[in-house]
Amino acid sequence: MSVEKTKNENEPVEPTTPDEAEPIGAVAAAEAAAVSDDERSDAARKVTETLSHVEAKVGVAKPDMILTATGVQRRFGGMTAVDVDHLEVQRGAITALIGPNGAGKTTFFNLLTGFDKPNQGKWEFEGRPITHTSAAKLARTGMVRTFQLTKALSRLTVLQNMLLAAPGNPGENLFGSLFRPLWSGVEKRNTVKAMEILERFNLAAKKDDFAGSLSGGQRKLLEMARALMTNPTMIMLDEPMAGVNPALVQSLLHHVQALRDEGMTVLFVEHDMHAVRHISDWVVVMAEGRIVAEGPPDSVMQDQAVVDAYLGAHHDTDLGDDALLDPAVLARLEAEEEKR
Repeated sequence: MSVEKTKNENEPVEPTTPDEAEPIGAVAAAEAAAVSDDERSDAARKVTETLSHVEAKVGVAKPDMILTATGVQRRFGGMTAVDVDHLEVQRGAITALIGPNGAGKTTFFNLLTGFDKPNQGKWEFEGRPITHTSAAKLARTGMVRTFQLTKALSRLTVLQNMLLAAPGNPGENLFGSLFRPLWSGVEKRNTVKAMEILERFNLAAKKDDFAGSLSGGQRKLLEMARALMTNPTMIMLDEPMAGVNPALVQSLLHHVQALRDEGMTVLFVEHDMHAVRHISDWVVVMAEGRIVAEGPPDSVMQDQAVVDAYLGAHHDTDLGDDALLDPAVLARLEAEEEKR
C-alpha cells in the first residue's frame, strides 16, 4: 500500500522534525501578519480611533467596556498570585495580557472564566455580575476560553469535538435523546455550521480524523474553531501561539484578527512580543500578580515598568568596576532595594 498522500494546498501542515520545518521564525511570521493602515479592516481602524482617546494608565476607564474586574485577589497560602485593583476590557478590541512567567496571567484567566475561585473581588460581563458563575454558565452567556494545553477529546473525531460544543441540542437530554425527530434537524444544522468553521480553519479534510492525531498547531486551531461553535461575544485565548510551529503562527495571528473583525472581543495571554505588537489594540501588563501598565502596544513596550518586569529593575545599570565604586550609584541601589 502506498503511503503517499496528496497534499491540500490550503491544509496547514506542521512539520514533525526541525529539519522539515519551514525557514520562518515567529518574528518573521508576526511581521508578515502586520498590515499597512490602508489594508487594515474597518473594525481595526474604528477600535484604534476609539482607544486613541484613552489615557495609557493602569485601571483606566474604557468607552465601552465588556468586562470589568475590581479588587480581585487569589492567594495560595502566604503567596498572593493575583492582586488586580481594577481592569476594564474594551468591547470589540484585541487586548493582550502579557507579563513574565509567574506573573499570574493564567490564574487571573481561570478566575474570570469560572475555573478557580477568588479570595475576594468581583467582576462583571456585559453589565451582569459573574463572580460566582460556573464556567459552563459563562460559556452560555457568550464568554468562552481556550487553554494553553489544548483540551481536545483525543478519542473523538474532529467533527465530533465540534458538535459537542454546539449549544441547545435537545438530544443531550436523556429523554429527548430517545426521540430522534426532536434533535435530528438540530444535528444537521450544527453539522453544516461545524463544517463551515472547519473550512475556515483549514481543518475540513481532518473532520473524520481523531483529534489526538492532529499536530500541536492544528489542535490550537481546533480549540479556536470549537469555541466559535458556542456563538461567543468574547473569546479568551491562553497563549494561542505556545508550542506552535512557526509555520502556523501567521495563520493563527490572522485568525485572531478575523475574530475582532467579525465583532468579537478578544483577550489573550501571549509571550511573543512581536505577535502582541502587531495584532493587539491594547496591552495589559502583569507582574507579581498586579497590573503594572496598560495602553497601546507601542507605548507600553517603552514603559519603564514593563522593561523592569521583563528584564529586571537594574538591567541598564552599568555594574563595571567604576560604577560599583561610585558612591552615588551604590546609594541609589540601596535606597531602591529598601523600598522593595
